[in-house]
Order: sequence, then structure tokens, then C-alpha cells
Amino acid sequence: MGAEPLSNQFPLVLGLQPSALVDHVARVDWSLLDQIHGQHGGSIPVALGELEYILREVKTHVLTCFDDDSSSPVKTMAGGSVANTIRGLSSGFGISGGIIGAYGDDEQGHLFLHNMKLNRVHISTLRKKKGHSAQCVCLVDALGNRTLRPCLSNAVKVEAEELSKDDFKGSKWLVIRYAILDLEVIQAAILLAKQEGLLVSLDLASFEMVRDFKQPLLKLLESGNIDLCFANEDEATELLRGEQNADPVSAAEFLAKYCQYAVVTLGPNGCIAKRGKEIVSVPAIGEAKASDATGAGDLFASGFLYGVIKGLSLEECCKVGACSGGSVVRSLGGEVTLENWQWMYTQMQIKGLLTPDTSK
Repeated sequence: MGAEPLSNQFPLVLGLQPSALVDHVARVDWSLLDQIHGQHGGSIPVALGELEYILREVKTHVLTCFDDDSSSPVKTMAGGSVANTIRGLSSGFGISGGIIGAYGDDEQGHLFLHNMKLNRVHISTLRKKKGHSAQCVCLVDALGNRTLRPCLSNAVKVEAEELSKDDFKGSKWLVIRYAILDLEVIQAAILLAKQEGLLVSLDLASFEMVRDFKQPLLKLLESGNIDLCFANEDEATELLRGEQNADPVSAAEFLAKYCQYAVVTLGPNGCIAKRGKEIVSVPAIGEAKASDATGAGDLFASGFLYGVIKGLSLEECCKVGACSGGSVVRSLGGEVTLENWQWMYTQMQIKGLLTPDTSK
């Protein structure tokens, strides 16, 4: 199954991101992270007032020892986990992608729309609504770890009842991210996608989401409708908390009971993946020290999905994911630069992997 020309009205891979989202990414010192509520490295929703407070505080806590080509301490870009994955597939891998969601009639909404168009993402299933678009502050520490504080409470979003079979017609994959606030629209999308014969990829989102809303997540997995599941090490550990073996291998085996593919990413230690009886472990690719881990899991998913769509082996899928995940951590934010795509293609060639045809 190759990449389809952009003229094709149906994208091969659809992403459900109920709210278009804009990321504000900044490098900050530890003292700011100590001031804000919640654990370092996680993702906790905040109200607009808190988001604005954090953005004001960023200016006095910004790390200036990096050579980012930006005069502003904050880099603003279209984001959201699913959008990062779909954009990666479209712009870096030549696999046609589309977004189901809603954007507001504000500056952030138009920035998101423009960015998706620019990266050849299909936007016919993206709805414009009156109101605010979602925003997220991504705080990156000196070690490249990111702490997320999304503001979704007053943002426009696509609702379950607005979805129809036509949104999914002709596509092959649906990419979703677990979120309790979006559970209704996620369930509706999965049912419609399955009626249209799509395969479903689920990302576990954050260790807080797994910890606080484990039962609905288990129900989603037990439904048998999830074909591919991505978890990072923290999410995997949280999923098995209380079990005797709460390690990544056990988590991959647990997820593989419900999904055709189960993938646990381990940051600088690579990943573990299981399909049927086969289990593989693949090291990370690139520098051991990430410049910014924002989007690493999202872009890993882009590469892994590309491998699955192209019919590559489980190990090769992991290696492509490691290449694309390694490409995004080389600079600030969840969007891969042209220079870093070139770096990724070189890594893929060195490893004898099928390189994408991005000319379509």
C-alpha cells in the first residue's frame, strides 16, 4: 500500500483531534517547573488564566544557553499529539493524512489551519467554529524533558453527534489519543471507523490519564477495536501498577493480548514491540541527549505507521519509528524541520530501510 497522490479525495490515515491546538514551546529552568502545579514531565489540563500566567512567567525563566534561531523565548506552532503524527506522515513520509476536528475563528485556529495546509494534510474534515482554539504550554528543561499544560476547557471541539460515516470513507487507518474529556467522540469515531473497515491506532497520552482513568481505557482495549497501541515507559508502568511485573516487556505483552501491534517506547533506550508471538527490542537512533523530547512519541508513531502501511517487518517498523522519533528531538517543538527530515532519510538509508517517496 503506497502513498496516494494528494489529489485523491480520501487520506490514507485520518487523525481524530477534536480540538485544533497551538503549542507554545519554551526552554525554562527548574524553578518555573517547581512553581506550577503537578509533576514534572506530565500533562495536566489548566484554565486559561493559568496558561496566561505560565506564559508571562516563562519570560523570566527562559534558558538562553541554546542556539535556537528565534528572537522570542516562546516558539508558537500548530500542535497536538495526533496533528504531529499526521503532519509527520504527510510531510515526511509521503503518506496522505487528514484531520478530523474543529478550530476556532481566532489567530490560533488560523495558524493551525495554515500549518496543516502547508504540510499537505487534508482539511476537508476540519470544522470551523465560533470561539477559541485550544492551546498548550510545552515547558522544556535543560535535559530536554517536556512538561505539558494544555488549556482545552473553553476551546471549540468536534462533538460525537457531528461525526458521520462520510468522514471515514475511503481511509485505511484512524489515529486517536486517549483523553477522558474526548471519550464520547473517541468511541463514536471508533465505531464509525470500524463500520468503514478502518484499522485503529491508540496512543495512551500521559501517565496521569492512564492513572486517573484506567477503567474506561481498559474497556476501550477490551472492545477489540484497537489494532495498534502506543505507550511510553511511564504510561506502560502506570497501566500495570499493582501487578507483580510492571515493566515495559510485561506492558507490551499485556497490550498485545488486545491489539495486533503493541509498542512501548523507552525514550533514549529505544522501544519494545510485540505482534502475535513475535517480540522485538530496538535501540534509539540519534544523539543520546535530546534537545527537546516534545513530539518524540508522536513522530515515532508516524514512522511506525509508515512501516506498517508499507508492509515492513515488526523490527523495521520500530527502526523507522526510531529514525523519525530521533529526528524531532533535534530541535525545539513537535514539528520536524527540513534539515532534520534529511537527517532521518540518511539514517534510514544507512540502516537499509525503505525510504519514503515524498514527491507525491
